[in-house]
Amino acid sequence: MGFQTPQYRITDLLAWAESGVLQLPDFQREYRWEDSRIRDLLVTIVRGHPMGVLMVLQTGNGQVRFKPKPITGAPAAQIEPKYLLLDGQQRMTSMYQSLTGTGVVHTKDARGKSIDRRYFLDVEKALGDPGQQDEAVLSLPADGVLHENIGRDIKLDVSTRDKQLEQGIIPFSTLLGPSATAWLLAFTNQVPSKQSERIQIFTNFNNEVLSKVQAYEIPAIELDSSTTKEAVATVFEKVNTGGLPLNTFELLTATFAGDAQYFHEHGKDFRLGDDWMEVQKIIEHHPVLTDFAHIDYLQAVTLLASNARKAAFTGTGRPPAVTARRVDVLRIDLREFLTWAPKVRQALAWVANFYTSLNIVRSDDLPYRTQTVPLIVMRVLLGNQIDYHPVRERIDQWYWCGVFGELYGSTTETRFARDVEQTPGWANAASTGESIDAPITVREANLVESRLLSLRTRNSAAYKGIYALLMKREPKDWMLDQNINQKNYIDMQVDIHHIFPKLWCDQNHIDNAIRDSVVNKTPLAKSTNIFLRGDSPAKYIPRLEKKTNIDPDKLDEILRAHLIDPALLRTADFHGFFETRREALIGLVEEAMGKTVFRDVVHDAQDKPIGDEDATAFDTDDFGSEEFDEPDRDVAEGADEGAGGCRVGSLLP
Repeated sequence: MGFQTPQYRITDLLAWAESGVLQLPDFQREYRWEDSRIRDLLVTIVRGHPMGVLMVLQTGNGQVRFKPKPITGAPAAQIEPKYLLLDGQQRMTSMYQSLTGTGVVHTKDARGKSIDRRYFLDVEKALGDPGQQDEAVLSLPADGVLHENIGRDIKLDVSTRDKQLEQGIIPFSTLLGPSATAWLLAFTNQVPSKQSERIQIFTNFNNEVLSKVQAYEIPAIELDSSTTKEAVATVFEKVNTGGLPLNTFELLTATFAGDAQYFHEHGKDFRLGDDWMEVQKIIEHHPVLTDFAHIDYLQAVTLLASNARKAAFTGTGRPPAVTARRVDVLRIDLREFLTWAPKVRQALAWVANFYTSLNIVRSDDLPYRTQTVPLIVMRVLLGNQIDYHPVRERIDQWYWCGVFGELYGSTTETRFARDVEQTPGWANAASTGESIDAPITVREANLVESRLLSLRTRNSAAYKGIYALLMKREPKDWMLDQNINQKNYIDMQVDIHHIFPKLWCDQNHIDNAIRDSVVNKTPLAKSTNIFLRGDSPAKYIPRLEKKTNIDPDKLDEILRAHLIDPALLRTADFHGFFETRREALIGLVEEAMGKTVFRDVVHDAQDKPIGDEDATAFDTDDFGSEEFDEPDRDVAEGADEGAGGCRVGSLLP
């Protein structure tokens, strides 16, 4: 990639935009600058101050052909562009619309309301100091009439050329055209009594303002035609001043739309946005997929395409890598995309059913959105065999190892590739009887006992994982005679609630970290949670039995399905309850992972957990009320609970 740093005259840039020599790549978003920013830009030009650097890309690149589109407001181009504007769209569009043609700019006011504006320059004020030059730039309604007193009075009227000449207010759309001098000459003669005065203004304005504006230059970075689209993406992200970073999907949209072979074969451009609409139709039918993103889709396609390249490699040396890196997503060929994208869409529906079979109903309850990507690829590679009992058991094991090992929170691209290469063969071996090593995610996954004490909010994938395992058991609600499952989950307003309510815990000096641990939480209907209030279990259990007239043995059976010892709950033995339920949850996790949880909590003579004194303090959210125990909510975005185990001090009373 080579580049140079020319200075472009503003008049040349406007002419290029008009003719189509300068256009936008198709990935650029639409024009969106508001009125105040356009006016500030024109003040900058009048003062002769520098504006930000533009970035353009020479066309004629053999490696990439972006679909071009005209600058917003410019006529449809009849020629191939010489340059594509990568950075500076908002400034260039503002200049083109305000300085050429009618000068009417379709913009927004400070409240975001769409308005049409024209911009004018007060000739005499433009010769003043910087403050007067600021006042000289006028933003007016498109008709040139400014009203006041709620529209009843006219404050300024420059709707006709004669009125403009009389008041010495020139449209910016005239300023850079060949008629600027003619306008100024007419200005000197418009008011005979002021002719001599206006001749001097004409001379000064021509020398100090007009000539400088017409010669105004804008610095640029001009990338040569050898620049790759990966380099375009990288450079664009680092220099884009528009406030909206370019993403991979938009860049591929432009690349695919510019594919000459596809156009030759089909007579039209390929539109990646239309393809994504097919994905959205699947998402709409499956709430658990709500957060499935463009990049997830593209990474799944890229993993399959790169895996096929590696499988087909017969040469010498190092074979192509299986990859989902962004740089490799950008290298995918449209033919590869068209081969694998339909298979990805088909597999996406299977993944949604995979999640709902685990009773993961909402996207908010999904431990890792990112695990959707390798799951899609595994479904494509294994086909219907993925649902064979022994194969599915291993896919389930891999999934839970990723969740409870908390392995899909960062550096996922490398893990994608490894799991895609290792997991399908290992899972299928359960059906064929082959001996194949477990994938790295299964081998690396570990959960330590003390981690349960620090799982307190949905910010953690392991927290959501335990919630999902409890939901998978489809336990009954404590008050409503309904199983907690995907069929009635939303109607019951199910959420995860404290078993020993927060108010009771606070009154009995239970440490916040223990109180808010997932060990002390279970899924319940909202109405049930409200009924329990902040009472001791020894009080709310009898109330529950009285209200519903449920047989105590039946209620005990329901509590056991929540992995709760009824006797310990009825006697409000928090310590005994907590230790017993922690063991039960550990057993649930061990069964899902197919691995033993490492025991790292040390107990004292009274069987209370002890450890490092500096590990006793935890940051917790303050939820709940005296009337009822509120459901858990996510902590602030970006918060970090810590993924590893921690040794806990004397947290129990």
